[in-house]
Amino acid sequence: MTTTSSVSNEAQLIQAAEAAAKSAANTSSSGSSSSSSGTATSALSSLANNYTTFLSLLTTQLKNQDPSSPMNTDTFTSELAQFAGVEQQVETNSKLGSLISLNESGQMSNDSNLVGQKATANTTTLPLQSSSASLSFSGTSGSTVAIAVANSAGTIVKDVVATASSGTNTWTWDGTDNNGNQLSDGAYSVSVQTISSSGTTSSLPFTVTGTITGIQKGASDMEIEMGKATIPMSDITNISSGTTTSSTSSNSASS
Repeated sequence: MTTTSSVSNEAQLIQAAEAAAKSAANTSSSGSSSSSSGTATSALSSLANNYTTFLSLLTTQLKNQDPSSPMNTDTFTSELAQFAGVEQQVETNSKLGSLISLNESGQMSNDSNLVGQKATANTTTLPLQSSSASLSFSGTSGSTVAIAVANSAGTIVKDVVATASSGTNTWTWDGTDNNGNQLSDGAYSVSVQTISSSGTTSSLPFTVTGTITGIQKGASDMEIEMGKATIPMSDITNISSGTTTSSTSSNSASS
């Protein structure tokens, strides 16, 4: 009876992990096409067009006013002030865009020193580099966890059920799928799930680790490149030389 219950919980756990990994893959795929820089450019272009239109309207109004009943001085002054305000706003936005670009270039130059170092990140993106990837999570001794990995198409390529140890657990993936085939390096999506004694599954927080191979400008943030995987700089929690790692308790989750 216990064995049947255990098998049922394991199947439920794997199903939850696979669903979460697929969801992460779909989210990552749909989110990659957005760009805030394009929005900013469009907004500036719209403002410049409004500026030109305003100038044309004001000029036309002055040329066609009734000489016997000219424009009220207060109205004329108010429209000129609006004209000057729009002109200044266009100029300010243009200079601000240039300043941001310069700052980002400087940041990229400084961040390039990070290439070759190990980075830890809070992300569902698992970078497979040189047929190796790893993640860490904090577990309770004897608890059961399931780890599922999906490719960019949302297809599950690897799932593992393991028994966690107390403290920090590290799971290392050799890049092989469930059939033992070696997969190519790249960005995969991963999920870690656990199950309670009552049979309720829940996500288990984890971090992934990889080697920084480059820095690039993202849509709204600088991004770390780990091989073919890109992770926002804001998701990075730690960067080290990669020669040594230290923790109070580092255990490998055993299957």
